[in-house]
Amino acid sequence: MIAVKPLSTAELEAGLDHFRQAPKDEGVWELIVRRPQAGEREILPEGQLDLAEGLVGDNWRARGSRMTDDGSAHPEMQLNLMNSRVIAHIAQGADRWQLAGDQLFVDMDLSKANLPAGTRLAIGTAVIEVTPVPHNGCAKFVERFGADAMKFVNSPVGKELCLRGINAKVVQPGTIRAGDRVTKL
Repeated sequence: MIAVKPLSTAELEAGLDHFRQAPKDEGVWELIVRRPQAGEREILPEGQLDLAEGLVGDNWRARGSRMTDDGSAHPEMQLNLMNSRVIAHIAQGADRWQLAGDQLFVDMDLSKANLPAGTRLAIGTAVIEVTPVPHNGCAKFVERFGADAMKFVNSPVGKELCLRGINAKVVQPGTIRAGDRVTKL
């Protein structure tokens, strides 16, 4: 992967109008990424969503969470979704999207106003539900995309639009494919 100079705050903010134009009720899954081990990424043309495992083959369950008392996987953080317009802008190249660490990239408005917690999305034969747990950037996000990118996605407008993404859980297992339509239920 080629090293890319992180965008400045002004360059990041230049994408806001484009992000706000994302589809509201029906979008498209652009990319599915499985994380089999820490630091590993597999781009999948198709994935299986499971009630207990989330994205089958992903390390969500094994990795656990600092947000649970016993360190087990957080049930409200089974899936991480990010707007494909946002990651395309921040990453500056399709070959860098998977560095965000999310599993699902979708061209859809992920804002709190459009997809509040409890909203269900149909994709392929599966259904997922948006959870209330915020999805914030981490030190790895800063390392890969720069401090300005982290400040931008966690700014008041970034939080309102959920530019860092959202968390979700599987409520109906099924098969998903890159290119599938996502429909707000």
